[in-house]
Amino acid sequence: MRSIAGLWRWRRNPLCRRSDRREALVSLCAALLIVLGAPVVGLTGGVLAHEELLGAAREQRAERHAAWATVQQLTTPQPGLGADPEDADGESEKYRVVAYWPGPDGAVHTGTTDVGHQVRPGDRFHVWTDDQGRITNPPMSAATASSQALLAGVVSAALAAGLVEGLRRLAVRQLLRRRYARWDAEWARIGPDWGRTGSSN
Repeated sequence: MRSIAGLWRWRRNPLCRRSDRREALVSLCAALLIVLGAPVVGLTGGVLAHEELLGAAREQRAERHAAWATVQQLTTPQPGLGADPEDADGESEKYRVVAYWPGPDGAVHTGTTDVGHQVRPGDRFHVWTDDQGRITNPPMSAATASSQALLAGVVSAALAAGLVEGLRRLAVRQLLRRRYARWDAEWARIGPDWGRTGSSN
């Protein structure tokens, strides 16, 4: 409240130009939009993204099926993404194996896939399959949907705040351009008589 009262007193300052008041008003409106509007945009974007992601997760859970695959034979270990080639413990490796698993229709499928831990022939591991029995990624979890929706909300709020700030800068630049144009016009009018006041012919 004190800052608003100070702004109101500054508005009545005789040294304050009309362009100064307009610039202050633009900045005040931009600040209010950023403080009040950006969170609303972020919340709306996050809620919409959450609903969309939850719908996608439900579709994935309906289309993907859990199954147990059995290792048939081993192939060459494949380093995982971001794994250190000189890391000797092998915790970041993915092991490529040939395995077989039942499809949703009961038919047995065979193929090559990756396992996140060391296995031997005959071991079983958990996989997800699509309606055709092909191995696919697990369905999106509710926690993943919530975290991605939160990120979408934060990005939406940041973009809204950036848009408002960009518009404020454009408006202030336009005001400054008009102010400099008026200064040039005034200087062109009184410049030739500068310093001649009170001088004798």
